[in-house]
Amino acid sequence: MAIDFTLTAEQQEVQRLARDFAQNVLAPITEKVDQEPDPLTAFQMVKPAYAEACKQGIAFSMLPKEYGGGGLSNVDFVIAAEEIQAVDPGFGTTVLVNGLGLMPVWYYGTEEQKKRFIGGATSDTSGEFIVGYAASEPPGMPGGTANFDAPAVGGAGMNVTAVQDGDDIVLNGRKYWPCNVGGWDNLGANLNLVIARTDRSVGGTAGLSAIVVERGTPGVTYRSISTSAQRSAPNCEIVFDNARVPAANVIEGARGNGDLVINRNFAWSGPVAGIGAVAVARSAYEDALRWAKTYTAGGPKPIFHYQYPGYVLGDVATQIEAARYFCWKGAHYLDQHDYHGEALGAMCKVHCTEMLFDCVYKCMQVVGVNSVDKKTKFDRYLREAALLPLYDAGNFGMQRRRVHGVMADENFNPRAFMDDEAIEFTKGMEGIDTIPGPTTDEPAMARS
Repeated sequence: MAIDFTLTAEQQEVQRLARDFAQNVLAPITEKVDQEPDPLTAFQMVKPAYAEACKQGIAFSMLPKEYGGGGLSNVDFVIAAEEIQAVDPGFGTTVLVNGLGLMPVWYYGTEEQKKRFIGGATSDTSGEFIVGYAASEPPGMPGGTANFDAPAVGGAGMNVTAVQDGDDIVLNGRKYWPCNVGGWDNLGANLNLVIARTDRSVGGTAGLSAIVVERGTPGVTYRSISTSAQRSAPNCEIVFDNARVPAANVIEGARGNGDLVINRNFAWSGPVAGIGAVAVARSAYEDALRWAKTYTAGGPKPIFHYQYPGYVLGDVATQIEAARYFCWKGAHYLDQHDYHGEALGAMCKVHCTEMLFDCVYKCMQVVGVNSVDKKTKFDRYLREAALLPLYDAGNFGMQRRRVHGVMADENFNPRAFMDDEAIEFTKGMEGIDTIPGPTTDEPAMARS
């Protein structure tokens, strides 16, 4: 039978090892990290756990074995990610971003670049090697990163420039929100994959490239951003001031295709963010179920014996199961189609992360006012639930737009996902929804 939801013995071992790491390494520090007010200090508190993740092969488990990575399939990676994110979704994001920074090198880099950057990361024995991915920029420059692929000349959202000067590329501009990029001391991650505008004369779908910026590059500064959730995942503002990078650090196959890098990256991360939502919902559900089975509210039996708590938690369990299998489907689709799933990955991320908020709030209704007591974990679950739909190419920023662009293509097959057919993602699918209102060449009747 082609469809089988039974984990293999190897997958069960992946799950067991990830669960053991989460419960024995992460769980003892998670609450303290969440409560630490300084974002850089909070991240530094995770450093011993990250070193253990490097030792156990978790930190670079998504990368191909050929270059020293763990070689996990997308399905296996999602299985492991659920266990880690059920304890700390922020730590899961930190590991995920290692992939966002290095997977494009695998997709688009030369053999020399793959060995230098991926091999350099996976062969490091310090337990500190970390990789960032820098796409997001501040709003209002002029349009924010969500409009990175707008057809306007010069682009509407991506304004970090990369100009060739001899054997160097000179970077100028600001990034805002990228994760991991500051490293452990805000002096830079070991490697940062930066999407920058290498051609200002063309629109967003043609003028972007991917460049690796190494730690210690002069002219780059980092500042921590204090966030309300995922406190163990470090976000930063980056300022490039005539920062010089070797031209050899431009990822060869991504010259002029930085837009495709962004879309493919966030398609790959879709099921991982989705399983993060499943993981948080699972933790909230298990806590609420435990409460309902022990709390009597002064009645003769625990409240779970009443219809409302039983039905509500049954609905929550149903949503979690459905979302988990969507993530498995999304990851399997990526495995089947050369890590392309630009539409399905986005659909998975949107569906699962928006399911999460509903699940967490329903669990809080079962627990009642006691759920806002910080002795419970529901305060944190609620903050995580609010964040997940907004980050990782926000659901209204990029994810839904990508789905719209694919569906708008005249060759789109609405049964492609059901039939496991590949969908080639092209530049022609980008730019949709980036300019409001009708275009000037539409007939008057169409505009009315």
